[in-house]
Amino acid sequence: MKPAVMIRDQLADYLTQHGLSINQFAISSGINSGTLSRIINGHQPIAMSHLELITAGMGRGEDFFYSLYVEECFYYSAPTWRRLRPFIVKCAELGRTDCIGLLVENLLDNLTYVPMLYEVAEGLFQQGHWPAAALLYENVSASEKYQYSERLATCQYRLFLIALGDDQSTNLRAATLFESYIPRLDEADQLDALRNLMDVYFSLQLWSKVNELALELLRIATIRYDLYCHSRNKDAVKSGERPLCFYILYAHLMRSNAYGECGDYKAALDLVPLYLDVNWIHEVSEEAKRTVAQFQEWGKANTYLYRLLDGQIEVLADYVNYISTQQGEIFVALFYIVKSANLYNWNVDSILERFSSYMPYRIHLTEFGVYNQQIKADQHTRFLVELGVYCLRNKRSEGIRYILEALESSAKLNNESFIFKCVDLFEQNRHIAGEDEQMQYKILIREVRDASEKKTPIIASLV
Repeated sequence: MKPAVMIRDQLADYLTQHGLSINQFAISSGINSGTLSRIINGHQPIAMSHLELITAGMGRGEDFFYSLYVEECFYYSAPTWRRLRPFIVKCAELGRTDCIGLLVENLLDNLTYVPMLYEVAEGLFQQGHWPAAALLYENVSASEKYQYSERLATCQYRLFLIALGDDQSTNLRAATLFESYIPRLDEADQLDALRNLMDVYFSLQLWSKVNELALELLRIATIRYDLYCHSRNKDAVKSGERPLCFYILYAHLMRSNAYGECGDYKAALDLVPLYLDVNWIHEVSEEAKRTVAQFQEWGKANTYLYRLLDGQIEVLADYVNYISTQQGEIFVALFYIVKSANLYNWNVDSILERFSSYMPYRIHLTEFGVYNQQIKADQHTRFLVELGVYCLRNKRSEGIRYILEALESSAKLNNESFIFKCVDLFEQNRHIAGEDEQMQYKILIREVRDASEKKTPIIASLV
């Protein structure tokens, strides 16, 4: 159906209202006068570059005609990719996902556009235009939902990554929806998919899933590494985002971490040598060397850590001296030191005072960049809980403040188990909370109730 009001009509009205000829507007806008004449007379469709010049020449906002442009693309002629692709990209840059949705709705009547839309989505994803990329991935997925295709799996992988955020319920839903698509990915791409999925389950404290995925990562990474070792053309053996040795070492590390989080510190300690042993590594790139060095550091730190969590206080001084030279590990170490102190009734006041500047939540870097956001946010909340327990156990009223901070952080993460733990701790120690703290607690509980009313109506009874 022909649009009721067309861009060329509005342009003609503009020229009339301002007493401009086609030549005058052509000069001021920078568009060829012959092209402009053909556009106004309906003899030539409007290219994206022409639309930008016309819009600017009329003094309109950059996306002023975008909704009309979608309709015109399908009215005058069969849509051409040369016109549509730059329009989609521009819509993404300006946040006009509504126009992308309208355009895609028309395009996908013809499935030949699916590969092209997927290619644009990949570009937008890499450029960080995630809302627009997600819309394209969703439509491509819908058009291929009955296909056992790698492209469908890649779309689901990208949607999984885009969905991740602070809300752990959303993260769990995204992980659950994506997990079954992993076997459809290219084997090399499965490495990072498993790593990212494992990190989400780690932040959700689903340790059996972490162990399960770590074993699968180890299996696939070992196959890829054996292929690399026996290949004459090693550059032809595709890896993931990291050197192949990283995924094998990371699988061992995460299995060890999972056992440690379950309280089986001896099993966790037994697995540490598996990621300390690097004699089998033949990769010689600089990144591979950095990988080896990072895992050596983690192995040494975790050897101290699991002995500490197992109640061996004699390693505490050595552990503290070691982490004092590893700035990126200090926050994590403090969490486990306080956890050990609560487990075994130790006094670690001097350590907390020494590293007090590392106790606020900060972004920490490793050789591989920023720690996984979900894991760090989760660990910060757990640290606040442990610190609150430590202070309350030592009859210090500031423990209430840490519990309230943990409650606030838990609410942001939408982590119900943390929320209820904080509520329980506060209620047990309500008698030492000041009036301001009791009021803050009441406000936080009301916020939690409002945000989670449908999911957790039981919270309403706590106000």
